Amino acid sequence: MKLRFEQHQKGFVDSTRNRRPLALIYYEACKSKDDAIRREKYFKTHYGRMFIKKRLKSYFTG
Repeated sequence: MKLRFEQHQKGFVDSTRNRRPLALIYYEACKSKDDAIRREKYFKTHYGRMFIKKRLKSYFTG
């Protein structure tokens, strides 16, 4: 996880290169790379984005 975040922070990932600096606000651990990829794809769907918004709502509103 630390390595992947550092790659984003240092501009090695095209999708986040122009949005630095980044702040890590949510993290999930997965048992396998396949599970992690499946979860990441879910978060990029409409329902996945709704899940993240609900999950983080109390964090940002206090």
